[in-house]
Amino acid sequence: MQTLETPKTSPKPEFDTTIHRRKTRPVKVGNITIGGGYPVVVQSMINEDTLDIEGSVAGIRRLHEIGCEIVRVTVPSMAHAKALATIKEKLAQVYQPVPLVADVHHNGLKIALEVAKHVDKVRINPGLYVFEKPSATRSEYTQSEFEEIGEKIRETLEPLVISLRDQGKAMRIGVNHGSLAERMLFTYGDTPEGMVESALEFIRICESLDFRNIVISLKASRVPVMLAAYRLMVKRMDELDMDYPLHLGVTEAGDGEYGRIKSTAGIGTLLADGIGDTIRVSLTEAPEKEIPVCYSILQALGLRKTMVEYVACPSCGRTLFNLEEVLHKVREATKHLTGLDIAVMGCIVNGPGEMADADYGYVGKQAGYISLYRGREEIKKVPEDQGVQQLIELIKADDRWVEP
Repeated sequence: MQTLETPKTSPKPEFDTTIHRRKTRPVKVGNITIGGGYPVVVQSMINEDTLDIEGSVAGIRRLHEIGCEIVRVTVPSMAHAKALATIKEKLAQVYQPVPLVADVHHNGLKIALEVAKHVDKVRINPGLYVFEKPSATRSEYTQSEFEEIGEKIRETLEPLVISLRDQGKAMRIGVNHGSLAERMLFTYGDTPEGMVESALEFIRICESLDFRNIVISLKASRVPVMLAAYRLMVKRMDELDMDYPLHLGVTEAGDGEYGRIKSTAGIGTLLADGIGDTIRVSLTEAPEKEIPVCYSILQALGLRKTMVEYVACPSCGRTLFNLEEVLHKVREATKHLTGLDIAVMGCIVNGPGEMADADYGYVGKQAGYISLYRGREEIKKVPEDQGVQQLIELIKADDRWVEP
């Protein structure tokens, strides 16, 4: 009887389960680096009026303390821009320096030049930075008109670029689908291509001035548009030998469950393809509600480990205890830990196999008793009412426990 030799090495898997991130240049924003292989950065934005110094300082601090690494503020006027000097000073006094980004819109050169003195990055929107007055009777843009406005953009953008370049600071070229300039709409339509060309126009001006501390975003409120815009941007940058990091977001995602699902669908899809270096989940809720969603997306994809990963079966007729209740108890007891995988499985069928990658397992093997596992090894069987406490004791015995 013929037998086959056992292969000396395991066959190469058909599909790679590792996310290979797109190579991008590092861009410093304060003490945080976006791109360059660094972990995906989490951002949000305060909703306090920047003229409210105390409120703004408190809002920035609240976000930073729960894990927001870069905080954005809005600067609609020169007064707001100057207020940022005081905000930055007070932050350092009562808390610590926090990387700050200023949002500049609508003919914002003077405001941008002022705010560039006080923040680590300036975000500009190409569709609004130089206002193009719409014309109800226009049917097209001639090439000369297109170039004339392009030259005006260069003249307006150049002083800001030079200021940021000389200070070693950064810029985000933040294109929004809903605010494309009129000539981009006439030339490319309301399309991802128009968004990409809008960003490229500003990138080329920056590069001509030897400024490359740039982050790009192409946000849309519709997920398919957002996905297409970022993918096309990557394609065009690859063709042009550009390696700028990308800031991901679904703008105006709304609130509640759907807002979170919508943001995850857009951001998570691109991150899974290796696209994206910093993210913001835009919810119509308190900014603090955005941060857990960001970290959940990153943790689910294995890009950052910031909390316990819980593995739990959906429950069925074989389940030997109230799975939902027990999972809640395990979570409440261990949710303050970081870097652990804990499995809660209802029966032996789903137990050891399905939770093979977990650090610890809590498995129903017979009525009234729980089996506790370390990895694949069953450590002990305990009465069900002692299960959670004995799980804690097992984690403590491995010196992986910290007090809440």
